[in-house]
Amino acid sequence: MIQSLVKRMLVRLKPKALLAIQLFCGRLVAVVIISAVIYTLTLSHVPNLHWIVVEDGNTTVEAIRRLLYRSNIPYVYLATTSAPGMPRRGWTHRNLALQYIRENYNPDIDAVLYFADDDNSYDLRLFENYIRQVKRLGIWPVGLVGGAWVEAPKVGKNGKVEAWDVVFAPKREFATDMAGFALHVKELFRVMNASFDTKCAKTAGYGPESCFLTQFGFKKKDAEPFGHNDVPKDILVWHTKTSASRGTGPFRGFIIE
Repeated sequence: MIQSLVKRMLVRLKPKALLAIQLFCGRLVAVVIISAVIYTLTLSHVPNLHWIVVEDGNTTVEAIRRLLYRSNIPYVYLATTSAPGMPRRGWTHRNLALQYIRENYNPDIDAVLYFADDDNSYDLRLFENYIRQVKRLGIWPVGLVGGAWVEAPKVGKNGKVEAWDVVFAPKREFATDMAGFALHVKELFRVMNASFDTKCAKTAGYGPESCFLTQFGFKKKDAEPFGHNDVPKDILVWHTKTSASRGTGPFRGFIIE
């Protein structure tokens, strides 16, 4: 089911558009999260941002529809449940968003795709200093992920990614979190079948990131590293787990989901 306020998303876009895919897999916290995101994005006036929101369910949620409508941020609101055989929650939802982009955007657009999951916290500099600067594939550090204080690419003197400074599965071609990369949208049209599919099931325990990115033919040396030379070396995205409320008692007529 698709309910959208696209606001002329199919017309020529200003360089460089940001397409942010955000998944919501818990309705009790989704309203809180999306309210905070709207406040942050509206306050900061992030330009040329298109928000692709995917609900984990058979239908979209009225409370979230109203929030999105009032945000004045160009958006599309989709809903789906996990397809049979998918090893992890969220894979089907990301695939639906990728399908929407391929079916509704011009292959020649100058835009960058970022998976802005609902369990992360973002410094606004991430959008302008990193994501919007990506030419093909950008990589950067992520805090509080994979059992480490920070996961980051190891960058050689030639400016290329040589290895990964991570605790979890460092031998992966792309040992990064979903929050740690962005992809130019033209790559989605260059490799039309790249997805979070059952082809990645064998490595699902190591996360879908490396399997997804290698479908485009990328090697780690092809990635554009960001943040490794910054002074100070700030982390611009953090993996901050969001959990459902444990509150009790009646809703007293208020809308919280």
